[in-house]
Amino acid sequence: MRLVVVSAGLSVPSSTRLLADRLAAAVHGHTPVDVRVVELRDLAVEIAHRFTSGFPGKALAAAQDAVAEADGLIVVTPVFSASYSGLFKSFFDVLERDALAGKPVLIAATGGSARHSLVLEHALRPLFAHLRAVVVPTGVYAASEDWGAEGLAERIERAAGELAALMPGTADRRGRDDGVVPFAERLAALGR
Repeated sequence: MRLVVVSAGLSVPSSTRLLADRLAAAVHGHTPVDVRVVELRDLAVEIAHRFTSGFPGKALAAAQDAVAEADGLIVVTPVFSASYSGLFKSFFDVLERDALAGKPVLIAATGGSARHSLVLEHALRPLFAHLRAVVVPTGVYAASEDWGAEGLAERIERAAGELAALMPGTADRRGRDDGVVPFAERLAALGR
C-alpha cells in the first residue's frame, strides 16, 4: 500500500517533518506501507508557477500524482496566524478536483503553543471535508511543550491506527484482507 506524507514545514530540521515521520512510522507499525514524503518547501516555486502558468513543473506533477495514487495520506502543517500555512493550502489548491475524493487522511499540525490546537477542527478538518476526503477521527497537534511529554505518543498511535484501518487492503480485526471491506465496517472497527 502507498502512504503519502505531505509536510509543510519550512525549517531544517522541522518539528512538522518530525511529527510527519513519527505518524508515518506508527502507520507502518499497523500495516506494511511504502512511504513517500512530499516536502512542500521544495515545491514552493513550482506551486507559485502552477498558479501563474496553469501547468505544474515536473516535481510538482510527480507530487500531485503521488497524492492522487496514494491509498492513504498524512498531512502536517505548521500553524501560521491561527491556521494552516499558505504553502500548505496552495498545494491542495492546485490538486486535481477529485484527487482526494474518498481518500483516508490523517490531519496533523505543529505550533509553538497549545492555544492553537483547535486549528485541526476549525481549519484542517473543514478543508479536507470540502475536498471530499475521509478524515480520520483523531487529529494530532504537537505544541513545543508536547515533544517528550506524556500524551503525544498515544495520540500518534491512535490516529495511525485509525488511518491504517481505513486504508484499502488493510485487514480488519477479523482477519479479512480482500481489499473490499465496506467503509462503514472499517469505520465501525475503529470503535473496537
